[in-house]
Amino acid sequence: MLNCSTNLPFITPSGTYKVQGIDYNKKTPTIYDPSMSTCSILQPHHDFVMSEIKSVIIPPAPDTVFTLLNCSRDSSVLNHYRSLCFNFSGHSCDELYDSCISFRLFHLLSNNTPPCCFTGYDTVKYMSMNILDCMHYPTVYNTDGLHGVAPLDWIYGIKLSYSVPDTGCDGVDGPAGRADVRRQPVEEPVVAASPEQ
Repeated sequence: MLNCSTNLPFITPSGTYKVQGIDYNKKTPTIYDPSMSTCSILQPHHDFVMSEIKSVIIPPAPDTVFTLLNCSRDSSVLNHYRSLCFNFSGHSCDELYDSCISFRLFHLLSNNTPPCCFTGYDTVKYMSMNILDCMHYPTVYNTDGLHGVAPLDWIYGIKLSYSVPDTGCDGVDGPAGRADVRRQPVEEPVVAASPEQ
């Protein structure tokens, strides 16, 4: 899942993603997909795929939004599965296509605003971009704090979430986020003497 090195990578079936940071208190690592489109760069068609076990153990956080762009008007996510799309902090497709240099091309080529869909990870988990009939996706996180923020200033990437059972290892986190296992004194077991016979 995570491999230790100078640059910490998060590996999935769809590629290797750079870990941008880990908030140990909130248990949320953030990753960046170099193949993802953003407001300033348009990337070729690409799917984000996680293995079944990773999608259960360390899924994208609820405040990570996948924005499906340049969708066909016949896209299942805009018709039969329209309920999978939701309002994201008051933002619209028009705003995204008008504000972002990389997405204006779609607006210019079609003479109107091509459909888009703001959705959660479960949508792209079960349906590929080909099935969704959408061409590109950017992902943003910390979406609750993006109300009134222009798409150029969104935080692009994927925030994951994990939970770890309380195992009594409170002394593991060290200074500057480094692992620092502190040894606790070990008490000698008390052995009861058996009564003499």
